[in-house]
Amino acid sequence: MQRTHETRLKYVIYECRDLVSAAAHLSALRARLLAAGAEGFIVPRSDEYLGEYVPLSAERLFWLTGFSGSAGLAVVLPDRAAIFTDGRYTTQVAQQTDPSLWERHHLTEAPPADWLRQHAAGKRVGYDPRLLPASAVERFAASGAVLVPLAENPLDAAWTDRPAAPTATAVPHELRFAGVSATEKRAAAASRLHQVGEHAAVLADAHSVAWLLNIRGGDLGYTPLALAQALLRTDGRVELFIDPAKVTDELREHLGNAVSLHAPENWGETLAELSGQRVRVDPDSTPAWFGIQLREAGAEVTTGEDPCRLPRARKNPTEQDGARAAHARDAVALARFLHWFSVEAGKGGLTEVGTADQLLAFRRELDGFRAESFPAIAGSGPNGAIVHYRASAESDRRIGRNEVMLIDSGAQFPDGTTDVTRTLWTGPDPAPAELRARYTRVLRGHVALATLRFPQGVAGPHLDSIARRPLWDAGLDYDHGTGHGVGSFLSVHEGPVAFSRAARAVPLEEGMILSDEPGFYLPGEYGIRIENLLLVQPAGPGLSGRPWLSFETLTLAPYERPLIEPALLTPEERDWVDTYHARVLAEVGPQLDADAAAWLAAACAPLSEAPAAA
Repeated sequence: MQRTHETRLKYVIYECRDLVSAAAHLSALRARLLAAGAEGFIVPRSDEYLGEYVPLSAERLFWLTGFSGSAGLAVVLPDRAAIFTDGRYTTQVAQQTDPSLWERHHLTEAPPADWLRQHAAGKRVGYDPRLLPASAVERFAASGAVLVPLAENPLDAAWTDRPAAPTATAVPHELRFAGVSATEKRAAAASRLHQVGEHAAVLADAHSVAWLLNIRGGDLGYTPLALAQALLRTDGRVELFIDPAKVTDELREHLGNAVSLHAPENWGETLAELSGQRVRVDPDSTPAWFGIQLREAGAEVTTGEDPCRLPRARKNPTEQDGARAAHARDAVALARFLHWFSVEAGKGGLTEVGTADQLLAFRRELDGFRAESFPAIAGSGPNGAIVHYRASAESDRRIGRNEVMLIDSGAQFPDGTTDVTRTLWTGPDPAPAELRARYTRVLRGHVALATLRFPQGVAGPHLDSIARRPLWDAGLDYDHGTGHGVGSFLSVHEGPVAFSRAARAVPLEEGMILSDEPGFYLPGEYGIRIENLLLVQPAGPGLSGRPWLSFETLTLAPYERPLIEPALLTPEERDWVDTYHARVLAEVGPQLDADAAAWLAAACAPLSEAPAAA
């Protein structure tokens, strides 16, 4: 699934289209709504797999609004329209959408249901039941609007130049990387259904299908998925709904006789045959269409979590070792890049796009590298304050001297997925005291979470504030979660666990991988974020005998010493940073050339020593 220059260029061209067309697109959609007898329409970012990342053929929200972020939703009424995004995209949505067409709202502080209650109560508001989960439909219906599932998506009808859906070949994910065979996974998942008296479960999330059947693909640019859905039976059989163009003889042999293949358009026939059976549907990860079809067929729809979701998050020992190996390789590319940046930044000729491309070039030299795990976020100066900034030909900025550079990136390897953020100072002058203080507070929060021991049963939302405390002490905060789950050669953003106040309280368990990424953003000036990936590990029993957990840090890359104010760190925090840096130097240094190794030695020197020049 490694992205070629041509593939990346296609994305850039698509995302930089003339946004003046947004007005014409909005008018075209409204005309289609009028013909359908609807008084409004809901347009989510997600596709029929409800994933965060979607192919070009499913970029409906971007086509309609001009907003290209990975999270959002729009509501269109005859006389007004609104777009909702979370805190990561507040600045971006303001830059990419026309305020004369779109009201902008915060997804959680001013949710769509409240807006519908105020502006659409009693009105017939249409939605595509293949693009919204049942839980979202229920929330929106509570607003007083009359939610109407539409058989045909009016936006798709108006989108006359819509790209074709991807048909990349689906491939087996080798057992040496997966750790557990698909046969064992199917049997275990089916057993969970049998224990609660369910006959089948709908797996609408392509990540669950990929994990369960040990398959991967290339339908998305950054996540190695074959977009597909499945029905899991209580006897372990699976009916896989996948475009036949993606299927090879190798895949058929890998899947075996217990997995039958069907074209996606045949879903309706299969669901119609489930009359009288108890079928599990996850209301958060399954499009509402499935529940509608099952009830019409006379099946009993039971509400429950996707049976693959939690097991997928608990990485088995092979996947844990793979994550360590992937991060060890990635660390070499990161060190080479950070050394390169330290040399080149002071010359004043770097740009954001060129910097991201150089990091990608270093990663491409690594064994097993398949692709970036998401589009690299390379934001200098004020662009760093855009949490999920994506440099384009139009926004590409020359990186100046004496400013902050935020680089958030990751890689996909068959044995693991990486995600790392470092905030850099270009120099040559010392960083201002206020900036050093704020960076150090972010670092303190990052270290506080990484070093935490906690009792079993604690969930991500319970720990989010741990990383915020040093910032809160100074009246500072950040408008995004502290961390997200990460897949194993799957999505860089994986549920159900997260360090976030908005996340469900799912207890952390051994084998889960999450990011630790507090930050601070000063709009118009700079952004600070520090991110490592953490692996949940057992930490022995507590005083009462109850099991406790802790974190193993997977990421290996030095922090930015010119931005650290050692006097603001406690002795314990300084010791932890020094120990971490010594580990980075010991594990990464021997794999570098002499110049890069010398730079790394200076970057990893004890904090008691004077920092190297920027």
